[in-house]
Amino acid sequence: MTTAPATFVKGLEGIIAAQTEMSYIDGVQGVLEYVGIAIGDLAKHSTFEETVFLLWNKRLPTKGELESFTKQLRANYALPEGMIERVRSVPTSAEPMHMLRTMVSALSMHDASPNENSVEAARVKALKILGCTPAIVAAFDRHRRGLEPVAPDTSLGFSANFLYMLNGEKPTEAMTRAFDICMITHADHGLNNSTFTARVVISTLSDMYSAITAAIGSLRGPLHGGANEGVMKMLNEIPSVDAVEQYVMDKLARKERIMGFGHRVYKAKDPRAAELMTLAEQLARDTGNMDLYTKSKAIEKIMEREVGSKGIYPNVDFYSATTYHCIGLKLDLFTPMFALSRIAGWSGHVIEQLGDNRLFRPKAEYVGPHNVAYTPMDNR
Repeated sequence: MTTAPATFVKGLEGIIAAQTEMSYIDGVQGVLEYVGIAIGDLAKHSTFEETVFLLWNKRLPTKGELESFTKQLRANYALPEGMIERVRSVPTSAEPMHMLRTMVSALSMHDASPNENSVEAARVKALKILGCTPAIVAAFDRHRRGLEPVAPDTSLGFSANFLYMLNGEKPTEAMTRAFDICMITHADHGLNNSTFTARVVISTLSDMYSAITAAIGSLRGPLHGGANEGVMKMLNEIPSVDAVEQYVMDKLARKERIMGFGHRVYKAKDPRAAELMTLAEQLARDTGNMDLYTKSKAIEKIMEREVGSKGIYPNVDFYSATTYHCIGLKLDLFTPMFALSRIAGWSGHVIEQLGDNRLFRPKAEYVGPHNVAYTPMDNR
């Protein structure tokens, strides 16, 4: 009996490597659902806390359950003793994603049982990581600005508390809601690269901290979470709306990528981009940044004309960049914001993996030579 040779697929494109109940994507129709609920409905009606509960429990919470979950999350806002000193020890020139990756790893040293991998223990660790990473990012940004960290306010929700710790003042309702919608729309997205990374790591029965640390390292790459920084850089390079046409056409002529367009999954408009477009327009108008939004719309119109027939549309990064800028975030904090949200999805996938684990161990196709004679050192 012979075994059929395995098929090599570069980048594992199209290969199903896991099953999940968390998010469903139809790239052709432009659909994203969390546990069956359309992302647009969640963005309109839900909160980040409720969305996290939905992803981790595969259902919406009752009022009492949501209040209890929110209370547990807020109880984890504060950093463990000694973590602020670690943040202060980081050079102010460090990139925030490198800092965040290192500090999440350091959290494991403040856990009395970091290697406990029961599903219940994983949930406790996930709450800790999700709850206190906003304090890590905010404390580092204030540290590099020469400011003292702001203690978390447990009377505030996840989004409002982060913006408060970052800026030292309570955010407006509009800013809070905008940030919350960004958190909701970035929370999970199938078996993307960083989520796959988290599942691969935990499949060895490593630990939650290692899995999330590895996922942050994956997200940092410009082909994944780092793309939203590229969008903002592009918008800043274009001097005016009148210059958009020439800029885009020159890029396309050189076969260069227009940041924020195209997706490995979506061949229709990214449904997350649709939600963020409306949000970005409102915030741009409120904060005096309509030039950014107008340039964005001009780019989208040209791209639809030139490459829309190829299924290249705006992705989630395109309008989230303008949104984050209007909220007042520095460019190098854009990807950490993605991480703060995606910790929800990564943790949920880790919990799923632990519930029915099998070690990831794919094969590699050897394409090198055979029967090569060893050459003694004197003959080389």
